[in-house]
Amino acid sequence: MKIDLSRSLLNEQELNLYAEKLAKAEGLLQSGKEAFTGWVKLPYNYDRNEIGRLVETASKIRQQCDVLIVIGIGGSYLGAKACIDMLGHGFPEGQNKLHKSHSPKIYFAGCNLSGTYHAELLEAISNRDVCLCVISKSGTTTEPNIAFSVLKDHLYQKYGREGARRRIYAITDAARGVLREEADREGYDSFIVPDDIGGRYSVLTPVGLLPIAVAGIDIYEILEGAQSRAEAPKIRGVDLNDQRQTDQRQTGQKQTNFDLALTDAELFAVARHALNNKGKQIEIYEYYEPKLQYFMEWLKQLFGESQGKEGKGIFPASLQFTADLHSMGQFLQEGNQIFFETVFNVLKPEKDILVPETAGELLAGRSMNAVNQAAVTGVMVAHEKAGIPMIKIDIPELSAFYFGQMVYFFEKACALGGYLLEVDPFTQPGVESYKNEMREALVDLAGK
Repeated sequence: MKIDLSRSLLNEQELNLYAEKLAKAEGLLQSGKEAFTGWVKLPYNYDRNEIGRLVETASKIRQQCDVLIVIGIGGSYLGAKACIDMLGHGFPEGQNKLHKSHSPKIYFAGCNLSGTYHAELLEAISNRDVCLCVISKSGTTTEPNIAFSVLKDHLYQKYGREGARRRIYAITDAARGVLREEADREGYDSFIVPDDIGGRYSVLTPVGLLPIAVAGIDIYEILEGAQSRAEAPKIRGVDLNDQRQTDQRQTGQKQTNFDLALTDAELFAVARHALNNKGKQIEIYEYYEPKLQYFMEWLKQLFGESQGKEGKGIFPASLQFTADLHSMGQFLQEGNQIFFETVFNVLKPEKDILVPETAGELLAGRSMNAVNQAAVTGVMVAHEKAGIPMIKIDIPELSAFYFGQMVYFFEKACALGGYLLEVDPFTQPGVESYKNEMREALVDLAGK
């Protein structure tokens, strides 16, 4: 992965303003004393035996069922779905090509309160062999609690209580909570949600890795990619002009460099912070490969829940290009510029086709991916002319290794950004407000 700030409209003076705060933030993150920072050293300090058991359990699940239903909400499902969607086939008929042996379809439940969604899920699995993977620290979160109850009843009716318990896998607290008590009582195979890792930072724990392994994706490669980012060297003299430097050398124009020694994640964190302090209140994740859709949903939770506190933070949004250019392109080009753009550019997509002759002379015979790259370039040039700050992130390819890199890169950048904002990036006190009001509404409903 590579970060390109050449169109960010930032200079070294603006970035250097935050040098001291960034160094302090990095010190806090690496100290091992901050709560919920167990993920920081996880990629090179994980339990090898636990990962081996995850792989064995995933193999067992593949042999047991046609469908695995992952029950969870927020950080309990978004990371796994992001990975499976990114690395799987985009259409149901072509799914499960990742592993030579049988891989079940993977559905998700407990991520909403829609009766229609869950009723149709029951219809879809009525004649299928099913396993459940229920993920909850407490076991009492409303959405997964309801979904688990519904789907557990389905398994009881289909397999009996004894047969059902062999098809239920729990990922929960090590010692406490309703789900832990049930897992111990019923004898479910179970894994632990680490105490020192919060939900939205838990992709590289059993929370994300078990469903990902069931899909046939190599979780060792994911961890290797994350480790490569965790151990990324600091680079001094980051070139803010990046891809334009060759032309500038030829024309004799002065280049602008950032003097601090930083990793890419640190550079991304400080660039976002600088843009926010210049009045940019919204960050738009723009992506040209549809397979990245749920990675953007994971990012929105990661940054929104980590940094949106005390009246601070950047509002995270996402747009899928080129489709959304036909609905939001006008606003981006000429609307209220309270935003900056983070552009995700996949350099080598997995597959390609050639455009037929019938598409016309300009397009005929061209690689469709080359046309997509022309769109990336054209949009960025147009938006640059409109004065929109842009950060480009080049991803070599969509693979397990680079998924691991992406997860760790953004986790670290997000945590550092929280410290730069002087908020705790690992709590979510505002979430409890709606839960309390929802409980009151349910009490009122029960009394009527």
